[in-house]
Amino acid sequence: MKLGLTYITALLLLSVALMSCRGQTTDKPPLRHHFNMNFQERFNSQQENPFFEDGMAMRMPVEGTVARGNLRHDLALYEGLDEDGNYIDEIPFDVTRDFLYRGKDRYDIFCQMCHGGTGDGRGIIMTGEYGYVPAPTFHRTDSYNMPNGELYSAIANGIRTMPSYATQINVKDRWAIVAYLRALQRSQNISEEEMDQYDVDIAELQEIYRVEQEREEARAAARAAAADDEVSAEMGERLIVQQGCQACHSLDGSPGVGPTFTGLFESEVTFVDGTSAIADEEYLYESIVDPGARITEGYDNVMPPYAHLSESEIQSLVEFIKSLADE
Repeated sequence: MKLGLTYITALLLLSVALMSCRGQTTDKPPLRHHFNMNFQERFNSQQENPFFEDGMAMRMPVEGTVARGNLRHDLALYEGLDEDGNYIDEIPFDVTRDFLYRGKDRYDIFCQMCHGGTGDGRGIIMTGEYGYVPAPTFHRTDSYNMPNGELYSAIANGIRTMPSYATQINVKDRWAIVAYLRALQRSQNISEEEMDQYDVDIAELQEIYRVEQEREEARAAARAAAADDEVSAEMGERLIVQQGCQACHSLDGSPGVGPTFTGLFESEVTFVDGTSAIADEEYLYESIVDPGARITEGYDNVMPPYAHLSESEIQSLVEFIKSLADE
């Protein structure tokens, strides 16, 4: 009996001792069983290291080093180029229905707001007063003749004012977008006879187009009314900013994607076909509403038409460019 009481007492004392460890704090330093892990003999970023001749602790990778997963030796797949550095025409994936729909999904996410649902360059942020340079339409001769590799390169590396999407769109999805762009081009050039072969309600599509055209005409009329038919160089200067013209055309004579506006009026302009003309008011007007009519030598046909502007807005742009003739 005495032994049992002693055993119980010992258990109680042990329990009290263990419970007393909970919630206790101490000013004593912690026990470090692996002291060298707390104080390692190493160099931090930007720290000097006398071991090396240049004294740099941060070392450059060995020349020719390639990060894991970045050995992209297949130029056609990753760059859209052949061995001679030319853009390829083929798409290095099987163009299946699923592949095209994947391209449509990625296009709608990353491209539609600028290039439009049909690829006409009239996306939602291109038609408003956002100051963006309108994206060129894919439904033009230059775009039709563009190799698939060049379209891929524009997505991967960016082009002019369009940024690179390499960090947002993976390689396969870039090619899927290219395939979908080709499908968009074909869809805008199919005859009604060909459409009759498919389950397509042509009347419904025509009605949708009619409604969209009426909306665009209403927006143009609203802009014209808001402008109150004002024609002035001051209004033209505001439009230059609103329409993002300075992204391609400089106002200080420096070269850009397009010719500088400074000194353009009444200067002689040479075109890619070898002809030339004086940049008078008629020429400036034509260059705004139909820029592809005459392409200036040394520049590409990349400017979209600005026919959506009202008559007073176009004339104001002409007046502003004329005001820069003597600068």
